[in-house]
Amino acid sequence: MFALFLLTTFATILVFMEKLKQRWGIENNWALAAIFIVFAINGSFAAWVAKPITNLLGLSPQTMSPWLYYPLRVSLIFPIYQTTLPLVGWLFGQFKFFWEFEKKFLSRLGLSFLFKKAN
Repeated sequence: MFALFLLTTFATILVFMEKLKQRWGIENNWALAAIFIVFAINGSFAAWVAKPITNLLGLSPQTMSPWLYYPLRVSLIFPIYQTTLPLVGWLFGQFKFFWEFEKKFLSRLGLSFLFKKAN
């Protein structure tokens, strides 16, 4: 029974990966793996960078309400994450993918003016 579960789960993951490759225009599994690794590393990196910044600003859950601290920390992590995502992507040879990803994401937030080309 467990083997059937594993086989079904593995097949589902493969189908999901193929759909992502088509949606994102990725040609091979190595590029997809690099993209997943970049997302993982960048999330950890952004949180790691935000910690000394919050300490520098004197913010901590001990000095203020956690209800205020954690939303402030997330709002600090967000721009760090968005800024470093193409940079970390570049390290893994995926700059083009992440640059397009950033432009699309920020455009959805109403920040498309940041990427408009001058005539």
